Amino acid sequence: MSRVAKKVFYEGKVQGVGFRYTVRQIASGFDVTGSIGNLPDGRVELGVGGETEEVSAFLEAIRESALAGHIAREYAEDLSPTTRWKGFNITRE
Repeated sequence: MSRVAKKVFYEGKVQGVGFRYTVRQIASGFDVTGSIGNLPDGRVELGVGGETEEVSAFLEAIRESALAGHIAREYAEDLSPTTRWKGFNITRE
């Protein structure tokens, strides 16, 4: 199994709509760790790591969730596969 870690930015109406809490709830159904937080410019930043298939399925679940209508743009950057988080947390309230 191969591990991946990604940083994903979401743009659109992604603040003030429960986005972070919904993503944390979705994450509980996957074997992933990470964090999600609001950015001052109105975007949301997600860091996620785990097995490649789990991370891909998790990101797809976000795209297919009720949040889809709030996401105008999504773009990801690869992080070092050794990047680790403890659990899945909401940051930058």
